[in-house]
Amino acid sequence: MLHVLAEPWSEPIMRRAFAEVVLLGIAGGALGCWVIFYRLSYSAESLAHSLLPGLVAAALLGLPLLLGGAVGIVVAAIAIAVAARTPTIGRDTAVAVVVTALLGLGVLLALSPAVPAGLAELLFGDVLGVSDADLLFAALLVVAVVAALAIMHGRLLVVGFDRTSARGLGVAPAAVDAALLVLVALAVLVAVQGLGNLLVVAVLIAPAATARLLTHRMGAMLVAAAAIAIVAAIAGLYLSYYAGTAAGASIAGMLVAAYLVAAGVRALLPSRARSATA
Repeated sequence: MLHVLAEPWSEPIMRRAFAEVVLLGIAGGALGCWVIFYRLSYSAESLAHSLLPGLVAAALLGLPLLLGGAVGIVVAAIAIAVAARTPTIGRDTAVAVVVTALLGLGVLLALSPAVPAGLAELLFGDVLGVSDADLLFAALLVVAVVAALAIMHGRLLVVGFDRTSARGLGVAPAAVDAALLVLVALAVLVAVQGLGNLLVVAVLIAPAATARLLTHRMGAMLVAAAAIAIVAAIAGLYLSYYAGTAAGASIAGMLVAAYLVAAGVRALLPSRARSATA
């Protein structure tokens, strides 16, 4: 049994993948709690999908993926802002139209014969192929996210619980929303290289949604989400190693499985026990 548990970690690529998913789990789990709390799950998914054209364009031009993804997110933000100003459209519809258009553009670009091999890595990531630079970026992401969330904790709570009265307490809701979305965009940019454009949202939403089923206290939720993300990621790596499945998809599958298990356990608990977790 010990040999089965230890064998995967004898591979250097597995150890590097482990370090990557732990770092992304800490950042994504903590940040995802605020994404859930602020009901920004759709916005986070939109940011992830809207950078696909930038990723493909960067691959075509031989530029760093981070640069292409950053340009893609900026273009998406501008397009959404412009579309949302049309009275007959509305913000939600504007987001849907822009993201769908950009995702379609990314797919069209991806069909170009000039696209280098490895497009699947842009879509689904390659957590087993992370480099020293990827690990460095992930480590910097953890520091930036944890530090920013610690500094903004009070403001995030004020706006999240009572947006209407926040201005009276000296907190600008728009500034807090913008700062949170910037952190989400940063997390997506870094995590997309390991988990891919289509799976990166899983590490942001699934751990926090699972933790939300277990507790309603923000402090406990932050810790639980990070722990769930790390445990599910490790389970996904084991599944990938022994079943020969794609590592990123395996991690995403374990994150979803964790949510289903938590939801099932919560449904079986008496109502009094469920209330105790609130």
